[in-house]
This record gives sequence, structure tokens and C-alpha cells, in this order.
Amino acid sequence: MNNINLKWIYLFALSLIWGSSFILIKKSLLGLSPYQLGALRVIITGLFLFVIGYKTVKTIKPKDWKWLIISGFLGSFIPAFFFAIAETEIDSAVVSILNSLVPLNTILLGFAVFKIASTKRQILGVIVGFIGTAILILKGAHLNPNQNYMYAVFVILSTVMYAFNVNIIKKYLQHVKPLTIATGNFVAIFIPGVVVLLFTDFFSKTTFNNPEFKMAMVYITLLSLFGTAMAKILFNKLVHLSTPVFASSVTYVMPVVALAWGVIDGEGFSFLQGIASLIILLGVYLSHKRKG
Repeated sequence: MNNINLKWIYLFALSLIWGSSFILIKKSLLGLSPYQLGALRVIITGLFLFVIGYKTVKTIKPKDWKWLIISGFLGSFIPAFFFAIAETEIDSAVVSILNSLVPLNTILLGFAVFKIASTKRQILGVIVGFIGTAILILKGAHLNPNQNYMYAVFVILSTVMYAFNVNIIKKYLQHVKPLTIATGNFVAIFIPGVVVLLFTDFFSKTTFNNPEFKMAMVYITLLSLFGTAMAKILFNKLVHLSTPVFASSVTYVMPVVALAWGVIDGEGFSFLQGIASLIILLGVYLSHKRKG
């Protein structure tokens, strides 16, 4: 199968996995605090990656560790906590919509910091997708007037970190295999994750006696294995196969999946949001860089 077809398969597989992550975060928060959730996400994902990728750690060159550590904190560690904090105040679907700022930040940072050029077609795709995202945000705010949108700052900061991460992978880790990148990332952030968990009351009777605790652990395990570990490997592969902008455009399709889960879980959805979702899909198509 050629790379063009593989790009789209990876894109939509990631959209399905990551689009489902937001509802898993929401459900996990019923029995866990945001800091417990973030720490457990790092720890469980790390353990899984160590099992399947421990042999790849030996292949990492000393010069690559700096970028793997930075990539680990910007692409996994800090966002794991920020998204959990944001979802204590904002619906899961709205958080996924705000996450669609990643491609715009990827283009801006790629050009300004990493000197990675983007085509006019890619820029047009980002603008179109961003318009669709803006419609979704405005309509979501209208449907949910009681939500504290100040917490959107946590998501916006995460999108900037994701944009840095995808450009770092493309510019400095292109030669490193996707599984190796993911495993190296979690070698760097695993101990900090354990430290954060120890400073929460996770091991107290209060946590274990919470009737939602057991199901929260099921949700966070699913989130860690699929939404983080498997998705990280697929995303790193997608960055290798395509451009940073096309890879980050996965965040334009994710809201469609997240909105569907939100509707199932009782979150509001309107006809206009459906139209906005179609505009987002058009933005993804336009962001695909065709070779002349």
C-alpha cells in the first residue's frame, strides 16, 4: 500500500481513537482527580510501552535523548494533566473542538521556529478548518452557557505544546522509529508521573471507597493503552509519512467523533454544529499536501 493511502488510514484511525479519548477522560474524572488521572495515564502507558518497546531503547543515540525528553513532556506529560483539568469545567466535546487549534499552531511554529515551509493549499486548509472549529466553539458556548471557558486556556496551551512536539519529531527525530520515540518519551516522563501520583491521595481509603473508582480505573486503562500508547505510535508513524501540518490535522476530525460520544452521553449538539463538522472535514482534505 502506498504512502498516500496509509496517511489517510492512519489519520482516520487516530481520529477515532483520540476522538474517543475525551469521553474516557470525562468518565475517569468521576472517580479520580485530574492529577491522579494524568499521573495514571503516564504510568499505565509507560508500563505498556516498556513491555513492547524496551529493546528499542538501546538503539537511541545520546544526541537524540534531549529531543525525546522535550517531546515527552510537551507531547504527553503536561497535556495529560491539562486536558483533565479542563474537563472538570468544560464538556468533553468542546475540549476536543478547542484541540483543533493544533494545526494552526503547527504551521505558525513550523514557519517561525523550525523553518518548515507550508504550501498555500495547506494554509487554506487550516483556515477553512479553523472556521469550522470557530463555529463549533461559538455554538457550543451558546448551548452550554454555564461552563467556565477560562479553563479553555489549559487546552490552548496544550495545543501549542503539541505543535512544538510535532515539529520536533519531524525536524529532529525523523530518523527514529515511531515505537522508539514513544518508548523514549515515557522513559523520560515515567518517574515524574509516579512522583505526582504519590503526592495525591490516590492510595487513601477515600479514593478506594468512591463507588465510581473501579469503573474510573477501567476507563483510564483504556485511555492509556489506546488513547495514549497505541495512538502515540500511530501518530509518530503518520508524522514520518506525511508533513507536520497533515499529521496535526487529525485534530480536525477528532471533534466529529468526540461530538458523537457527547451526544450519546447527553451533551448538546445542533444542526449548525453538524455543518461545522463538514467544514472541518473539508479543511482536512485541503491540508493534504499534494506533490506536483
